[in-house]
Amino acid sequence: MATLITGIGELVTNDPVHDGTPLGVLHDAALVVADERVAWVGRAADAPAADERTDVGGQAVVPGFVDSHTHPVFAGDRSAEFAARMAGERYDGGGIAATVTATRRAPDDELRRGLVGRLAELRAQGTTTVEVKSGYGLTVADEERVLRLAAGVVEEVTFLGAHVVPPGTQRDEYVRTVSGPMLAACAPHARWIDVFCEPASPHAFDADEARTVLGAGAAAGLGLRVHGNQLAAGPGVALAVDLGAASVDHCTYLTDADVDALAGSETVATLLPGVEFSTRSPYPDARRLLAAGVTVGLATDCNPGTSYTSSMPFAIALAVREMAMTPAEALWAATAGAARSLRREDVGRVVVGGRADLALLAAPTYLHLAYRPGVPLARALDVAPRS
Repeated sequence: MATLITGIGELVTNDPVHDGTPLGVLHDAALVVADERVAWVGRAADAPAADERTDVGGQAVVPGFVDSHTHPVFAGDRSAEFAARMAGERYDGGGIAATVTATRRAPDDELRRGLVGRLAELRAQGTTTVEVKSGYGLTVADEERVLRLAAGVVEEVTFLGAHVVPPGTQRDEYVRTVSGPMLAACAPHARWIDVFCEPASPHAFDADEARTVLGAGAAAGLGLRVHGNQLAAGPGVALAVDLGAASVDHCTYLTDADVDALAGSETVATLLPGVEFSTRSPYPDARRLLAAGVTVGLATDCNPGTSYTSSMPFAIALAVREMAMTPAEALWAATAGAARSLRREDVGRVVVGGRADLALLAAPTYLHLAYRPGVPLARALDVAPRS
């Protein structure tokens, strides 16, 4: 069954063949979807016949957003912590322990309902691919069940047992647990392994500890991701590049050497402006990264403590307003750039053979994503039933 989607006033493909720019914009466009894949892309006047037809009435269509950094499996509430930060309290990572306690106590059904609800929020705002991390269990059994629940819903699952060192646990003992029995229990449910490498936080991991965890994950067949350079300049970026990690996320504080290392690597710098908004921290210098030729991604970091937003359009608006990215750069980072951070070629673009993951905008152009912040313009476009 093939479906023709027509009446597209502006189509962003992220395929430069159409207009010579990274966004690959087509006007008065159409596309054909068959078996959940893009079968044809072009001008509406040239569209082939199809079994069904959907007219979107001149609205814009963009690739579905790729949210490559989220923590949506949790229980509990940390709104009081947010209020304290707005009153001047500094964030150091310690609040994670409160979510760990609540998550451990919550039954599977409660965690599953919360996860499904947050994923529905994401999709309602145009996100079609989501990476989900663990990190709020921090015992073998709790990390395994969080990942098992996530793997039942999404494809991109990340083991983050090395989120923080649990209170009352010896650091070296916990690193051995994460790298040994916890990894063995969790790896079957995950595609990635991540670590919060942040020596500036007493709760996170230094470079040697992070290297141990990531090395064990790589040996178990998992791809590598890193939380790095969020609170201060540190070893996270260098470690990620040295180990060939797909992405290093946050990148708030960077040295010239960090930027040079990223520019000469395949590692994506994933920026999370919702965190800076929610913690009143300095925003990453996106212009510095882009000028050096670094591949930049955007994500929400949806989590209960430091960025409780499920809105990729909000991340795009912050990137434009606070990080001096152009609307085109921000949209590309939230789609194709984020897809690269997951080493995915089938999402984040509208190309023949790629997945028909699309976002429909109640607007004539993608520029409205930043131009009208906070307005629910985007939603995932369902073009075929999903199995």
